[in-house]
Amino acid sequence: MIQDRVIGLSGTALDQLMPMHLWVGPSGLINRVGPTLSRIAARDLRGQPLFDVIDLHRPRSARTLEALLSLQGARLTLCLRCRPDLQFRGIVVGLPAGVGGLIQLSLGLSFAKAVDDCGLTLKDFSPCDQTVDLLYLREANAAIARESRKLTERLQRARQAAEQQALTDTLTGLANRRAMDAALLALTEVPVPRFGLMHLDLDFFKEVNDSLGHAAGDHVLTHVADILRSEIRGGDIVARVGGDEFVLLFRDCDDPDLLEAIGARLISRLEEPTIFDGQPCRISASAGSVLASRYDHPTPDRMLNDADVALYASKNRGRAQHTLYSEDLLAPLRPN
Repeated sequence: MIQDRVIGLSGTALDQLMPMHLWVGPSGLINRVGPTLSRIAARDLRGQPLFDVIDLHRPRSARTLEALLSLQGARLTLCLRCRPDLQFRGIVVGLPAGVGGLIQLSLGLSFAKAVDDCGLTLKDFSPCDQTVDLLYLREANAAIARESRKLTERLQRARQAAEQQALTDTLTGLANRRAMDAALLALTEVPVPRFGLMHLDLDFFKEVNDSLGHAAGDHVLTHVADILRSEIRGGDIVARVGGDEFVLLFRDCDDPDLLEAIGARLISRLEEPTIFDGQPCRISASAGSVLASRYDHPTPDRMLNDADVALYASKNRGRAQHTLYSEDLLAPLRPN
């Protein structure tokens, strides 16, 4: 504390005014280090020779304390030997009574790295240090960037929600016709398409609507959607494409027996009555399917048309049937 009083300041006051100072004694040893500089160095620099602690970049001619003190008022550029990645600006002043000198340092353009690496805050700098302004600006820019990211994320979520809504049937939550068309087009454009398409139409749905009302009809449609959703795999697609019409796309499916089994299982489950307002709602379903592998170059329109032919073959056979498309189904449609 005797050395502190040479300039009429306590060590605490000196630390507050110059938190990045080095006090060098007349022998060239460091007597005191500002608290912020100590944090940056992450070691005790007191008692060490000044030129073992700093590497003076400019002016390089000063290699003794006497030569350094002769540069009083000049701008210095240096780094700590323990932190060569941080460049400091500094100024040196001589102290009275031959007790050495004070070197005050500033981070300059290194402030961002020092702040990040050492966890520095506004409390680590003198209120008059321009670094405080840089920190305020940095925090302001960071806050603006955070808000910008949040806004971008909100807009992204809103756009995704809007896109999803545009591809979703509002009543059932299934894909809609637009989504099905896009998925079917993508499936037919792969080099070797292997998938099955099933067109399913509800039987006796109009009777439910007419006898129990549209609310019962909506209940039946959501019930059907739940069944269809539960019967497909994760990569498959089920879409509501009309009032009581549905299209199912089965990826990596090239097995007619599998489609027959799926169709039979769906019809069996859909024939189980569902209850609405205490009343049983009884429906069934007819379905027609086609495999992409039967075409040399499948197109969405051709596959949908052929599945439709198979569906109406099921209707003509008495409903509650599944039919796999074949050329034979076209015979009744050809003129004699």
